Amino acid sequence: MNNMSPLSRGLINRLQHLLTTNPRTPSAPFILVRSFSTESLIDGSEIQVPQSRIIEAKSGVMTPNSKRTGIIAVKCGMSALWDKWGARIPTTVLWIDDNIVSQVKTVEKEGFFALQIGCGQKKEKHLTKPEVGHFRAQGVELKRKLKEFPVTEDALLPVGTSIGVRHFVPGQYVDITGITKGKGFQGGMKRWGFKGMPASHGASLSHRSIGSTGQRYSWQGVTRSVFKGKKMPGRMGGQQRTLKNAWLYKIDPARNLMWVKGQVPGAQGNFVFIKDSIYRKPDISLLPFPTYLAPEDEDTTTLEPLIADLGEEDPFMMAD
Repeated sequence: MNNMSPLSRGLINRLQHLLTTNPRTPSAPFILVRSFSTESLIDGSEIQVPQSRIIEAKSGVMTPNSKRTGIIAVKCGMSALWDKWGARIPTTVLWIDDNIVSQVKTVEKEGFFALQIGCGQKKEKHLTKPEVGHFRAQGVELKRKLKEFPVTEDALLPVGTSIGVRHFVPGQYVDITGITKGKGFQGGMKRWGFKGMPASHGASLSHRSIGSTGQRYSWQGVTRSVFKGKKMPGRMGGQQRTLKNAWLYKIDPARNLMWVKGQVPGAQGNFVFIKDSIYRKPDISLLPFPTYLAPEDEDTTTLEPLIADLGEEDPFMMAD
């Protein structure tokens, strides 16, 4: 017994204690199974497994601390609309291509609340095996683009819930994130707006040059010729940018189209991510929460477009 390791002696003592337990307790083999199973603690008590959260698709009341999910759209191009006073409004057309909830993330499992939104359609042969397995595990159709949006607990939606263009209302402000157009390697004048060298006297074949980039000197014991971050020629575009406070002018529920005032980052056909504006928060009493849930008998083909209310006075008319 003295030649045994402390671990072995501890196991034997544990077995002896279990074999001499109270006769009113369950039999020893049953205790052994419970005590050394992966679903029990060292004292024989079972681990409390939290029950799965039940999420229902029902309308609720939005609070100032609530955070709704965003949606994925496809940039269709630029368009021009005219308001009732004849003023031209340059807009960007966005198409909401069959957005559904493809995964729900909760605090019990992932440690936070979020909704994964899927957009578009894609064939199985164009997806990787892990992607196909993810969609099959969630029980949803194959999607072309996925995006995760953090939400609050009261804004959760069950898997398979469809999210359309009426998730937003005309007149509100949204933030739109996309990848800008790639320009390739460009010079300092195009990339940073430098004015260039003189166009007449004093410049020889260096009209678009950026000029001096620094001098050799010592700074904090380090000899430098050019500081880090100096604006110089390089690769331009192809970066993620967010257009903040974009005004939503019009939506078309029949075609799942929305018109946003101004230019949206990205090329035609690119995916963009839209969510409620952070700085110019919309009126929570007007937003559908957690999203717009269409009635079962609703015919979307007969719905008329919705336009933002501009008021009774022309906002483009200057006051006297």
